[in-house]
Amino acid sequence: MNIQVLSPEFQGKESFDGGRIYAQKPLGFSGQGAATVRLGPLFYWSWGHAVKEGGIGFHPHQGFEILTYGISGKGTHRDTLGTESTLAAGDVQLMQTGSGMHHAETVNAGYEGFQIWLEPYLQDALNREPVYTFFHDDEFPRNTQDGVNVKTVVGEGSPIQKLVTDVNMYDIEIEAGATYVHRLLPNRTFAALAFRGQSGILWTTEENRVSFTNKDFAIVQAEEEVEVKVHAEGEKLRMFIVEIPTKVEYPLYNKAR
Repeated sequence: MNIQVLSPEFQGKESFDGGRIYAQKPLGFSGQGAATVRLGPLFYWSWGHAVKEGGIGFHPHQGFEILTYGISGKGTHRDTLGTESTLAAGDVQLMQTGSGMHHAETVNAGYEGFQIWLEPYLQDALNREPVYTFFHDDEFPRNTQDGVNVKTVVGEGSPIQKLVTDVNMYDIEIEAGATYVHRLLPNRTFAALAFRGQSGILWTTEENRVSFTNKDFAIVQAEEEVEVKVHAEGEKLRMFIVEIPTKVEYPLYNKAR
């Protein structure tokens, strides 16, 4: 059982629009400083913050399924499919970029959000028409039990049902003293970013326990079924979890470190 905890110094970094927007990248591109650059079909994960109003002009994407998740503030999306929409906290925009599309992003001061790229079988994806879909925060199912609130972003009950890539995503809040339990099947990877709260403990067995703090990126890879447990210490924790296959049956793009 392999558990890694990567602090921000082992994650990628990038800034945009003259420093108005900066990003911490649990999974970045080559040369951006991330110790881990991909996890199976989870190709890229950026945690963006805007210190001033700013944006990124029109730029192209092909093949990948790109999900943007709002945490705070607002962001405006425009694309060459004729779409214009505004993302707020808890909303999701999904670009299944297929044969190709361009988009541009504008964000207000205080915007915060994730952008996550998923890799389907690109040879097939490039033959599909590009599609943009928007989902409001109140469309997603939530479950609260024993001090743990789970919002299913992708998975059972989610309105996002047409992703090609095999993935589950959850936004979880764990009250101080409570424990979240995640069932991880064989050949699956659990990837979690702690983005609110101060400290916690993650374990799969009593002998295999690790501590983490705010902004840390935790990775668990299972060869057999395990329970991944996350305990909040001192104050409420909020984490975003992405679960993907450790290996897939199609060739993945060669992403250099």
